[in-house]
Amino acid sequence: MTVITNDAAAGLSERFGRAMASRLPQHIDRLGWNARQLAAHQREQLRALLAAAVERSPFHARRLAGIDPGRFEPAQLAELPVMTKQQMMANFDELLTSRRVTRARAEQHLAAFAREPVLLDGQYVCLASGGSSGVRGVFVQTAEEYAEMAASVLRPAMAAVFAMGGPPPGGLPVTMVAAASAVHSSGFAAAAARGYPVNMTSIPATLPAGEIVGRLNQAQPRALLVHASTLVLLAGEQRAGRLRICPRAITAVSEPLTDDDRIAIGDTFGVPPVSQFTSTEGLAGYSQPGGAVIRFATDTCIVELVDQDNRPVADGTPSAKVLLTNLHNHTQPLIRYELTDRFIRRPAHGDPYLHATVEGRADEAFRYGTVTVDALMIRTPPDGSGRPPDAPGTPGSGG
Repeated sequence: MTVITNDAAAGLSERFGRAMASRLPQHIDRLGWNARQLAAHQREQLRALLAAAVERSPFHARRLAGIDPGRFEPAQLAELPVMTKQQMMANFDELLTSRRVTRARAEQHLAAFAREPVLLDGQYVCLASGGSSGVRGVFVQTAEEYAEMAASVLRPAMAAVFAMGGPPPGGLPVTMVAAASAVHSSGFAAAAARGYPVNMTSIPATLPAGEIVGRLNQAQPRALLVHASTLVLLAGEQRAGRLRICPRAITAVSEPLTDDDRIAIGDTFGVPPVSQFTSTEGLAGYSQPGGAVIRFATDTCIVELVDQDNRPVADGTPSAKVLLTNLHNHTQPLIRYELTDRFIRRPAHGDPYLHATVEGRADEAFRYGTVTVDALMIRTPPDGSGRPPDAPGTPGSGG
């Protein structure tokens, strides 16, 4: 068994905290960017990404042969081929820009450090995601690249905190009810963010409901971050009187809330929930409190809404999928990477960032007859390895 020392965990938290603290001011400033500023940033970051991919990734050198990264425009993205998860995993070793990191090493690392976050080679964050397709995705990035994504997730809340004088010396306390395993992005973040500027306490969403309720009653969280399906359950527990908390802010993650659930949660806790979108691939977004429309961080990821044949869809029309170009991860370049999420572009009223509702994705909750199993239960088996279990587990079993 691999042993993780307190010094190693503290070192990662300190490194992650420094990276977050240095990036948050820039990210908060970007929240108010106009179209010209956003376009210039996307162009600069896309050219840097393409240059790194062509120079250091054999897979992308073949795939992007003939382009001039230094003169490439975001409008030309549609000329590039689409990436699928199957292609990414089949070409994993040649896709990464680091020759030291291989699929075998990343998988071994994920298996060894499923419970606590540890950097591969003291440098790389390794994460995994599943899906109904059965194809397991592995994602690698430096700790600083991961902090860039985390800053895009947390910046709306942190903007309000800094406007009121900044977080306390020990960091803004946030209680997260999410993945138990550090192979998932939410589990890694909850374990790594344990100090300034954000201090997270994690409660595994795979625990029995009664234990989650007990831990929340003891923690009395001021800010609560919860998987949407679990948040609906917790609202029921609050109405029944078993859960007794008074959070000042509530954020639902992982799945979209229905309109009825959004209203019920707001009425139950007296706080309208924020809906947050975060993908392991690096895309993040958030709604206004009580809202359903997500404002996506298109300064860190360029997003194309397309039909089944990768053609752009009209505003107000559901996409069959989205194509993601991650601008901040140069370790594992994702360029026009296919996500199975279905978006509908909504009016932005002069805001240059993408505004859209999320209509679900291909790996939504698994249903068998009258039994519904959250995708997290399928992705996170009891051993915490993040590997698909050999057989379906029991809904509600511990993780």
